[in-house]
Amino acid sequence: MTKILRPALVLFAALSLLTGLAYPLLTTALAQALFPHQANGSLIEKNGQIIGSHLIGQNFSGMRYFWGRPSATSPQAYNGLGSGGSNLGPTNPAQLAAVKGNLEQLRKAHPTQTATVPVDLVTASASGLDPEISLAAAYYQMDRVATARGIPVARLHQLVDDHIIGETFGLLGEPRVNVLELNLALDAVK
Repeated sequence: MTKILRPALVLFAALSLLTGLAYPLLTTALAQALFPHQANGSLIEKNGQIIGSHLIGQNFSGMRYFWGRPSATSPQAYNGLGSGGSNLGPTNPAQLAAVKGNLEQLRKAHPTQTATVPVDLVTASASGLDPEISLAAAYYQMDRVATARGIPVARLHQLVDDHIIGETFGLLGEPRVNVLELNLALDAVK
């Protein structure tokens, strides 16, 4: 019995050290050396304080700010611990009610806007934490933000254009803007 048990225990201990200690330490060291910003959460600092991450959306609801996608996390919006979509299909009555409520809120906040409401302003993302919106969603909100801040729409348009993130690798996805970064730049406008 010891002939079989001893090699099995030695192999178990060796693989545990290799896969449970050596590999994680190596990948952590490589990530910190090659991609320190990303390895530490892609955090955004302002005046020495961490105020968010490039990767996680935040709840902006004031008229003076661009709004992100609705969040389906619970118990509150943009809860990083509750990440996950609602898993409701497009014909589910709860999903239809949520979209209808989001649509009514947007139309109320943008009474002069006649363009079609961009879908990413009324539907939550799969994670519920999406930090970015489409260019159509940003442009849709410009009149409201410009009016609330007393900024010319042309200046706001330039600010949005300055924060466009292109397609990943030049071909995946669509151009978009990070809402937190755009709102921080907006706060910096004199």
